[in-house]
Amino acid sequence: MNVVSIGAGNLAASLIPALHESGNKIEQVYSRTIGAAATLAATVDATAVDDINRICTTADIYIISVTDTALPHVAGQLAGHLESKAQKDKPAPLIVHTAGSVSIDVIPAMHRGVIYPMQTFSKQRRVDFSQIPVFVEATSRDDEQLLVDLSETISADVRTLNSSDRRYLHLAAVFCSNFTNHCYALAEEILANHGISFNLMLPLIDEVTAKVHHLNPQKAQTGPAARHDKAVVQAHIDLLADQPHIQHIYKLMSESIAHDKL
Repeated sequence: MNVVSIGAGNLAASLIPALHESGNKIEQVYSRTIGAAATLAATVDATAVDDINRICTTADIYIISVTDTALPHVAGQLAGHLESKAQKDKPAPLIVHTAGSVSIDVIPAMHRGVIYPMQTFSKQRRVDFSQIPVFVEATSRDDEQLLVDLSETISADVRTLNSSDRRYLHLAAVFCSNFTNHCYALAEEILANHGISFNLMLPLIDEVTAKVHHLNPQKAQTGPAARHDKAVVQAHIDLLADQPHIQHIYKLMSESIAHDKL
């Protein structure tokens, strides 16, 4: 399938090479910064562009991977460009975005859809797409099947999910990924203040992560709040007196854990 990438950020840097390596043709990579577009384009034998009006009109699918804030403007620009160049004897191209919490309707085009790979992405680390669940949505059965077929070239777990339900999937992912990682950052801050390496936490992190593959998260919960050990909880709160932002988070998390264990 012929693909154009609109965006060259964290998600595109993993998704586009995965599509290329699975036999899809990447025609172009667009970014507002030509350097970012060129870096990604070089890995997938594509042309780099930094002008929406220079995007080719012959691709089968256009995948927008930009920030949620920029998405409405970029989708509108792209749809307008493609419609202005459309030929009457050719079907309109399919435009999709990759955002977890944005409706399919943000794309003002007849053929529109969503490809949402539920994973955390960073340019510095490639991921194994075959293990990532991919959720697709489209406004017609034919377009939906096209997205399923495309996604199955890179993932063994492809599912359809509408925009309304995808919002809750994304919300849960924020708790599992973003909030969890922020807790790691807070732990690193606490340890750094006392000259202790964060690497000492890695075996613990690995075991907690492995455990929820086999136990319900509530059943896997341990620690002073889960034991209702108020003395230890208060001692920890006292240790954080000089870091009130972390202290506040500790109190809220402990209260939530204790409530779940009632």
